[in-house]
Amino acid sequence: MATADIPEDLNYTAEHEWVRADTETMLRVGITDFAQDALGDIVFVTLPQPGAEIQAGEPCGELESTKSVSDVYAPVSGTVTAVNGALDANPELVNSDPYGEGWMFEVEASGPEALDALLDAAGYRAVSEK
Repeated sequence: MATADIPEDLNYTAEHEWVRADTETMLRVGITDFAQDALGDIVFVTLPQPGAEIQAGEPCGELESTKSVSDVYAPVSGTVTAVNGALDANPELVNSDPYGEGWMFEVEASGPEALDALLDAAGYRAVSEK
């Protein structure tokens, strides 16, 4: 398998979600290039509803691929503020552009310390290359 793309400016979870901080508490979430490659062609995405309270480490959505169904885990605790509606009609965006148009949802974290529990690019690289 080719080395996955791991942008340096994001935070990550060991479950292969990425987090981009727009502010200390407004975060955009998606799955990593490594995860989308392992899943194969994504054909359906289920996301949390705006206004939903999510808990760090708990499932909050699902990805259905031609290989399997996988949970999407909340990287932080907080309130979902937006979802990527484009994924309803075009779930393949998760495969083609996992760090851009394939983002999944936005969350207002319960506090700025939420990012402290996440991995940086080097930490995620160590997890994903095991």
